Amino acid sequence: MNSLIIILTSVWPKIRFVDVLDVLLVALLLYELYRLAKGTNVMRIFWTIVGIYVLWRVVVLCGMRLSSEILGAVISVGLLAIVVVFQPEIRKFLLMLGTKASPELRLRMIRRIFAKQVQTTKKTDYEPYVQACRHMSAGKVGALIIFKRNNSIEEIASTGEAIDARVSSALLETLFFKNSPLHDGAVVADGNRVIAARCILPVTARTDIDPNLGLRHRSAIGVTEQIDVVAVVVSEETGAISYVVDGEIHHDVSSIELKKFLEENVK
Repeated sequence: MNSLIIILTSVWPKIRFVDVLDVLLVALLLYELYRLAKGTNVMRIFWTIVGIYVLWRVVVLCGMRLSSEILGAVISVGLLAIVVVFQPEIRKFLLMLGTKASPELRLRMIRRIFAKQVQTTKKTDYEPYVQACRHMSAGKVGALIIFKRNNSIEEIASTGEAIDARVSSALLETLFFKNSPLHDGAVVADGNRVIAARCILPVTARTDIDPNLGLRHRSAIGVTEQIDVVAVVVSEETGAISYVVDGEIHHDVSSIELKKFLEENVK
């Protein structure tokens, strides 16, 4: 006990008021950044960077030279990688700082830049999607629906026409009707809402897939290879329903299998 008192008394005089203020300001800054980034892809990237840094310090302490050199190089370019990944958000942030606005308005604008749309806690009803696929399958109407999972789908949705409407079987069948101007491309869905239609997707470059697969199926494989989404395809030639996840396609599934899969794999 006496030794603890001696240590505290020896350290305390060295702590200045400025040091306390410095710690409080950094804590406030980190808290505000956390509030802005909470629930977005930024947090996942942040924790990945923290994990790499902690691992780097561990291998340095353990004297693992090769691993420490590799991780040190990753850390050294981490800032540049962050700037590249979040270039659109950083640009909007800097432009916003140059505008004439009150501090409260600027704070709200910053939060809108980095915030993700709040997801409703209401459970998604996949019956409208399944019913539409069943009807389109019977009529051999081609369709491609992309379901959001963990990643942002704004980049995909921005390539098409904004819809932002509550999903219904009639809406989906209307969008994919062959005479509809929006029937080409993919429909992007997030929960109970249709976000966009006529969206353009990347096509897979794989050569080991069935050569009889059309552009819809190849696009479904391509987008699930690059982004954490689920794709559902209705073949225009055969009417078969397929779903694609992680670049793997599952052919000719029933409507019951499709609904079960969506409920278990799309959050």
